Amino acid sequence: MMDVSLFSNRYFVRPMAADDIGEIYQLCRNNVLYYQYCPPFVTEQSIADDMKALPPKKEAFDKYYLGYYDGEKLIAVMDFILGYPDPKTAFIGFFMTDVSVQRMGGGSNMIRDMCFYLKAYGLTGIRLGWVKGNPQAEHFWHKNGFTETGVTYNTDTYTVIVAQRAL
Repeated sequence: MMDVSLFSNRYFVRPMAADDIGEIYQLCRNNVLYYQYCPPFVTEQSIADDMKALPPKKEAFDKYYLGYYDGEKLIAVMDFILGYPDPKTAFIGFFMTDVSVQRMGGGSNMIRDMCFYLKAYGLTGIRLGWVKGNPQAEHFWHKNGFTETGVTYNTDTYTVIVAQRAL
């Protein structure tokens, strides 16, 4: 099992549980721009569902729904799948920082520290997706070394651009 506390040198990282849904909701509900591009708007039930959602052929022990804390304050959440879509790749299904810490470098520091740990863990890449047309997400992931794979997929309401970064 992966030691997620090593995902950050600056923040306390821990797995989130059902008891944390209210706190996660408070962080997510203030990120209005995200939900304009990726509807529907967050609910406590959608968070509970996301905490259990798995890609094909993955098990619950491969999933890490994480909270990043600065002291007592939850400042970011991440849905992370180990070994997807292949054994040497991790998948970020969701990453969101609190609006109070955006554009200050904290999110990029979290991604950099996590990448450093995952490389030492033996992984060779990270994959994720962002909603086409969301300039904030596209800029953030490009800034953090992710490039489009050329793969996209459509949902009922938006198109997802798949991107990857080598470690």
